[in-house]
Amino acid sequence: MNSNPSDPLIGRLIDGRYQIRSRIARGGMATVYLANDLRLERKVAIKVMHGHLSDDPDYRLRFIQEARSAARLAHPNVVNVYDQGQDEDTAYLVMEYLPGITLRDLLNEQPILTTEQALDIMQAVLAGLAAAHRNGIVHRDLKPENVLLADDGRIKLSDFGLARAATKQTATGAALLGTIAYLSPELVTRGVADARSDIYAVGIMLYEMLAGEQPFKGDQPFQIANQHANESVPTPSTKNPEVPVELDELVLWATAKDPDQRPADARAMLEQLRETKHLLARGGRPVAASTPDQTLVIPNQAASIPAPDEGSEAATQVLERRPRGNTGSVVRDNTTALATAATKRRSLGAWLFVLVLLLTAGAGATGWYYGSGPGSKVMIPSVEGRDIPTATSILEKADLKVSENQEHDFSRTIAKGLVMGTNPKVGSAVAHGGEVALVISDGPKLLPLPKLVGIDEQTARSSVEKDFTLQDSDYQFNSEVALGVVISALGVGEDGNPLDLSTVDQYWDGEPITLVVSLGPIPSVTDLSVDDAKAALQQVGLDGSTSQGLHDWSDTVQKGNVIGVKLPDSPVTKGTVLQLIISDGIEQVQIPDLIGMAWRDAKPQLVALGFQLDYDTLADAFPGSTVKKISPQPGKTVDKGTTLKINFNLGF
Repeated sequence: MNSNPSDPLIGRLIDGRYQIRSRIARGGMATVYLANDLRLERKVAIKVMHGHLSDDPDYRLRFIQEARSAARLAHPNVVNVYDQGQDEDTAYLVMEYLPGITLRDLLNEQPILTTEQALDIMQAVLAGLAAAHRNGIVHRDLKPENVLLADDGRIKLSDFGLARAATKQTATGAALLGTIAYLSPELVTRGVADARSDIYAVGIMLYEMLAGEQPFKGDQPFQIANQHANESVPTPSTKNPEVPVELDELVLWATAKDPDQRPADARAMLEQLRETKHLLARGGRPVAASTPDQTLVIPNQAASIPAPDEGSEAATQVLERRPRGNTGSVVRDNTTALATAATKRRSLGAWLFVLVLLLTAGAGATGWYYGSGPGSKVMIPSVEGRDIPTATSILEKADLKVSENQEHDFSRTIAKGLVMGTNPKVGSAVAHGGEVALVISDGPKLLPLPKLVGIDEQTARSSVEKDFTLQDSDYQFNSEVALGVVISALGVGEDGNPLDLSTVDQYWDGEPITLVVSLGPIPSVTDLSVDDAKAALQQVGLDGSTSQGLHDWSDTVQKGNVIGVKLPDSPVTKGTVLQLIISDGIEQVQIPDLIGMAWRDAKPQLVALGFQLDYDTLADAFPGSTVKKISPQPGKTVDKGTTLKINFNLGF
């Protein structure tokens, strides 16, 4: 943590609630501080927009957009956003504080991660990103600096400052936002982004974790941007031979220059990553040896050609000595031998030439057949998340035929009616013109929902954790429900609003469930001293306060002790500040001077003031009775409820 005492914000109280303690990090748009939330007594991270940007409406809007985008996400792998506001000239955003480091810090210390480390981090990143994509949010600024690795092992995605709705391809104009090293080709060339642009950035991050460096380098940002636009990302195994081929393929899939060739969103890549983890856990698959440039080495087919006869390669042969007188025969034999050798060489050369032509023609024919001819193959592109006409168009452009017979399946992430996949699967190689069936999403599957309210938390969680996505439980104090018992269960309805799951008996497969669990009753602090009352509340995680100066009379609690607490309108959770109500003792009342007043008029006044009355009841029977004497005497202040002795003039 980088604390900077000279920072004027350190020590400042923001909005009367957040006490700035130290600086955590500084970026181009804002500075992040560690702060204390005095109201809930917890540490928070507070992001404060730089002062010189606060007058720019575009930056203010982007700052607010981050709060709104992140607040729409409730996922274990996304940093929670608690609050957002403006304090004088300071625009701020309050977030969950996670002690730990960023992925960038880890890569600075350990440039190359193990396969297991990279997969674990990437799985958490994709899970959080999938939640964003499911809610129609594109992050647009994914990089190791925005991946938080908490000390307790949690991995969370942060900084949705550049987030946009996934259905809107928002151009950035000349000033491309985000970090150049992770920009997708379409952002560089056209300034537009969708969920697949996030996937490209994820692929670059995975490459960096495995290879120990970014794929593209340059002295100037435009040089790196140009490489993203015009060059393909290499496989990480070219830098780190230990990287398995399955991860090479995952990187290439995520960083395809054509967005249509990438996973449609984070959920699609997450599912493939999980399959890859399972495959690697089983030992992976064998990888054929190849040269670094992946050039296929063809064996020397001429090696099977028979060698010429022994001695035929010599230009001249040493002939056996003949007897003198047979020289003609020697010359003739020598000439014949030379002629035979030359003939053999010419025949062999011609034969080899023909063989080479045949082999070349065969190779060309084979290349044509499998490259562009009838035997060629097409990789099925991803159409996940597209509507049927768009998916059909993409497949037809790839020279594939879309089957009239559609298949259907349930999906937790793809909306009903959209394409969730193909048969054969995306990435499969099929012949040109091959038939592909679209798999259409029927949306999440409705599953029976067990009873959750009124049972203990662990039993409730065990009953739903297999089929649904359990969120962190909410805990509330409740005087009517025992400690650890579920008060209510909340889900998300089709309209996106909270859904009380006690009102339904079915719920969609994989959808989120939040259990609201009782912390038991708030402990009684009646008739305790203020210090003892605060200590009793602190033992259960509550805070007692006298800041509002609440007092009341009490017939039973002595003056200065606590009568009770004032409960807020919202549920009481750990960290809630409860205002203590202090006793002023028994209420004091002044005895009025009613001497000479008709008893029928005086009596109601004394009763209304809370006095007990000791008198001769004959006075009630005589309308002319008047008050003669009151004891204690009028004007004296006594405890409410004191008994007054009344004497009368009966009027007869």
